[in-house]
Amino acid sequence: MKAVVFHDIGDIRLEDVAEPKIEQPTDAIVKLTSSAICGTDLHMVRGTFSGMVPGTILGHEGVGIVEQIGSDVRNLKVGDRVVIPSTIACGYCSYCRAGYYSQCDNANPNGKSAGTAFFGGPKETGPFNGLQAEKARVPFANANLVKLPQEVTDDKAILISDIFPTGYFGADMANIKPGHTVAVFGCGPVGLFAIASAKLMDAGRIFAIDTIPSRLEKARELGAEVIDYNAEDPVEALKRLTGGIGVDSAIDAVGVDANKPQSGPAAEQARQQSETYQQEVQKVAPQANPQGDNWHPGDAPSQVSEWAVQALAKAGTLSVIGVYPPTDQFFPIGMAMNKNLTINMGNCNHRKYVPHLVELVRVNAIDPTTIITQVDEMSNAIDAYKVFDQRQEGWHKVELVPGM
Repeated sequence: MKAVVFHDIGDIRLEDVAEPKIEQPTDAIVKLTSSAICGTDLHMVRGTFSGMVPGTILGHEGVGIVEQIGSDVRNLKVGDRVVIPSTIACGYCSYCRAGYYSQCDNANPNGKSAGTAFFGGPKETGPFNGLQAEKARVPFANANLVKLPQEVTDDKAILISDIFPTGYFGADMANIKPGHTVAVFGCGPVGLFAIASAKLMDAGRIFAIDTIPSRLEKARELGAEVIDYNAEDPVEALKRLTGGIGVDSAIDAVGVDANKPQSGPAAEQARQQSETYQQEVQKVAPQANPQGDNWHPGDAPSQVSEWAVQALAKAGTLSVIGVYPPTDQFFPIGMAMNKNLTINMGNCNHRKYVPHLVELVRVNAIDPTTIITQVDEMSNAIDAYKVFDQRQEGWHKVELVPGM
């Protein structure tokens, strides 16, 4: 079968690989009808999240049809149409039972203290082959496959595999109350869903910070007030627009691959910190392998966390869903501590949110497909990766369809 395979930093290929097989009685084999490219995949290819095992299939978003089931999978049958939550959970340990599926005791073969297991990730997360393929093995299938109603199409369901629940998780952790003012840093797909989720939670005002015009326009369509960080200082703008108070909640939907402003009033301060940022990049991505316009790590890993902490009101809440590797140690903890901030962060507990979001989509409470801007054949996956990596105008989310 065809799959997108990681070989090295800056080296991914579409190639023929062996089809997956049932390995445990709790496994299922799913024939993928839809997958997608995520910003998290780019962290691995850029080298800002290290530890990838050569030969690992990439991708952690998938929708498909159950083709085989193990003997201990009792809630599914061959032919069921399903969405695959991105993080892997057993469904029966104390963490899963409490809703902390991303901290499952049993899913990660590296042990209970190893942390989140997810599809298409580095060695520390399993590794498990990912979902940018024609078929996939899904462990603990009874928990990690959610059946889809007929009303939820593949185009809608693929967004419920990862980015919608992650954005919703970010808004949930932000402790948003009706009327609250929220700032979302980063208007990529997850940031846009964080905006949509904050609106579902009755936020009073939502600010969106980015610099790509098409992303800012999409954020405005979702009801956000937009701030271009290359046109104005985002912290100054947020303070001014909130009467000097700051925002109640901030959501970091960018993570380690943040870029510093290149123009406008915020650029001078960023230039003064260039040497610090360069040291940070060297720490988190010592083996970066940029090629032309592709696979460049972000040039200011701590930029968004600094802005978010500065922009928050005293006693506000910071929610971090942008990806930071274990090598990142640059959070402005002193400033956060002295403002009495609450900080919530982590990998999304996908299985907790997926059924609820499936139902919201089924009853047309929200249409997630407005985020998809490109649908491409799996055979064009590498070219799609390269364009998506460059953050080109209009490229918000890429759906990959095997055999389209």
